[in-house]
Amino acid sequence: MHRLRYLLALVAVVLVLVGVALVGNDYRYRKQSVAIPVAGGLLEGVLTLPPDSEPRGLVVIVHGDGPVDATHDGLYLPWFEAAADAGYATVSWSKAGIGGSSGNWLRQSMADRATEVSTVIDWARTETGAEKVVLWGVSQAGWVLPAVAVARDDIDGIVAVSPAINWLRQGRFNLLAKLDHEEADPDERARAIEVSDQTRALLTQDTDYTAYRAKTIDPEPMTSDRWEFVKRNHTADATNDLTALAAKHVPVLLLLGEQDRNVDIAETATTYQRLLGTNVTVKRFDATHSMAKPAVEDSEPLGLVTAILWPRALFAAGVLDNHRAFLQTR
Repeated sequence: MHRLRYLLALVAVVLVLVGVALVGNDYRYRKQSVAIPVAGGLLEGVLTLPPDSEPRGLVVIVHGDGPVDATHDGLYLPWFEAAADAGYATVSWSKAGIGGSSGNWLRQSMADRATEVSTVIDWARTETGAEKVVLWGVSQAGWVLPAVAVARDDIDGIVAVSPAINWLRQGRFNLLAKLDHEEADPDERARAIEVSDQTRALLTQDTDYTAYRAKTIDPEPMTSDRWEFVKRNHTADATNDLTALAAKHVPVLLLLGEQDRNVDIAETATTYQRLLGTNVTVKRFDATHSMAKPAVEDSEPLGLVTAILWPRALFAAGVLDNHRAFLQTR
């Protein structure tokens, strides 16, 4: 009898969790799989639309670093929903070489990425008939968003999530913040900085991969593709494009997390405000680099359960609301 009660209770708990997950993953949009033609092949992507109307605008997703697919393993879905609530379609695609997308994202420069984004905008505007275009980008996208907006005359807004300003300064900030977070001892700290300094010197010398592997003291050296990617992009700096963007008066919503260990948000906020003036609105949250609540990012079990049952709850309070409100005013 006791065993039967236990099994019934377990079944009840499972049914409740399944019900919560079904509700928590039920989004207010229509979603389509798309194949976007680009030079050299196709990009596998998704297009989301408001559930009951044609879109009045289009959000174009620009990824950060890494092998990201079109939905970022589902983490973008709440952003898609917030945009749909505001009457916007959203287009996102798997990076080159990820999933069904052609190419290799590690062979792209930031200029290549900007060209790719512009190609997708042209395709998606025709596909959706949307009149307005808003760029949304995170982290490494900080070197892509202003370049696209400067090159085009049809960008109506930018949502910049945790963007960096300068590639090398961002890398050093991230290293030191990580060492602080891990409470590294003085020897560990000195060794990590020595490795970083040597890597930066080899980049400056335009060292080829064979020489890099022969000389590096890094216990976890980069792959060949990664080394070439970093060589190609390590001089990236958003300052000039942000300066040019100021003349276009494109409204920018800058979302920053106070617990960001990847990007120096003080430098980012100061630079954006200095160069863009009243064109930028800065919003800060008790959030990490991804705009997640610190608790769910620092606890893998909690983060996993939240991602499965109620993905919207991953984000710090107000983050998605600010995205939605910004789009509603465009």
